[in-house]
Amino acid sequence: MANEHKTTELAPPPGRVVINRKQLLQKVPLSERTILDMEKRGAFPRRFSISPRLVVWDNAEVDEWIAGQQAAGIQQPPPGATASRR
Repeated sequence: MANEHKTTELAPPPGRVVINRKQLLQKVPLSERTILDMEKRGAFPRRFSISPRLVVWDNAEVDEWIAGQQAAGIQQPPPGATASRR
């Protein structure tokens, strides 16, 4: 029975919802590379490992990030557009 507790030590606390990579990419339509770059800059919630082969994101943190992006009203220029077109 002691071995059963080792797996739960890595699990998130009760009530905390986490999402895997596939779920994240369905929720946030960015490429994996873009998300990784944003994580490194501190501009996106950080992933964490719950096992040696599985990384997850805190669903509440991702939802907060999405809400923050929406509240900021960030409008990105279309691909190929330049800032000084006249």
